[in-house]
Amino acid sequence: MKIKNIPHIQEHLVHWYMKNQRQLPWRETHDPYHVWVSEVMLQQTQVKTVLPYYEKFLRHFPDITSLAQADLQAVLKLWEGLGYYARARNFHRAANVVVKEYNSKIPDDPGEFQKLPGVGDYIASAVQSIAFGHPCAAADGNVKRVLARLFQIDAPVNKSASHKLFKSTADKLLASDMPGTFNQAIMELGAMICKPKHPMCDICPLPSFCLAHQARKTDEYPRRTPGKPVPEYHIAAGVVYKEGQVLITRRKPEGLLGGLWEFPGGKVRKNEDAKQACIREIKEETNLVVEVESHLTCVRHAYTHFKIVMDVFRCAYVSGRVKLNGPEDFRWIATEETEQYPFPKANLKFIPLLKN
Repeated sequence: MKIKNIPHIQEHLVHWYMKNQRQLPWRETHDPYHVWVSEVMLQQTQVKTVLPYYEKFLRHFPDITSLAQADLQAVLKLWEGLGYYARARNFHRAANVVVKEYNSKIPDDPGEFQKLPGVGDYIASAVQSIAFGHPCAAADGNVKRVLARLFQIDAPVNKSASHKLFKSTADKLLASDMPGTFNQAIMELGAMICKPKHPMCDICPLPSFCLAHQARKTDEYPRRTPGKPVPEYHIAAGVVYKEGQVLITRRKPEGLLGGLWEFPGGKVRKNEDAKQACIREIKEETNLVVEVESHLTCVRHAYTHFKIVMDVFRCAYVSGRVKLNGPEDFRWIATEETEQYPFPKANLKFIPLLKN
């Protein structure tokens, strides 16, 4: 793709950014660790959600060494509620690699940096350009949306096969003399002006260069292929009481919600009611026989690719000793102690009921 007016686009965009950028804490530093923390947290997460987590995370883990030395459970607890927990697990692993193999110095080389756990093309480009000034173009969702409209790119943004095209377009447009500033500028434009719906073209710095705007087709870009319907699963979970304590189990470290603690349960089968499923799942997971005393609440929660409706029951221990099949660990704890463990958001929605 041949791009026209590159110097003018760069000039207009950077000038707009320098006057209109949001004042965000990670923009006040070029410390590669701080920039890395922010970029990991900002993946698929809104700025307003990230802000308190970013500040709290750096208070507890002010540098790469303190993060590497931390227990993973402590890291997950600080991450609790932010979602996409694989980010935290990979970041913790990457910190250990940096400490052990790079003498606690974050690699000042895009190729080396991208070898670290959880560091993909976008994270590598963002951190290396902002912290070290390397000419690496970042192409996240905001950037792809801007590029799709600016150059009327018909490739669907939600297809992985299209990434190469958007990345190469971003590379051509990048202001290599100020790559970090330019990357942040085009991301800011996508976040604040060139929004998915109702882009604010009247205050955009690039309307005279935007092909979609000139063709009055901004609502047609970016192109997307229709997604599959999001499935919804019925889940049953039980809060098992025994001598004033409740049972929690820890998920295996890999996969969805890996390493987090939860109340045992699972999917309700066809032609099975939630109460029966709760008793069966607890038996299968923990080897305990329980009886349901009451229905505590119903929780709805959405993940990236599916939704759940979770019926939560208060259960009484009847017999058996815990023998795990699936979970990695278990604890009998007082309800007040739940604050010490990292839980998935779906569990956090009903935990306050236990304290009442």
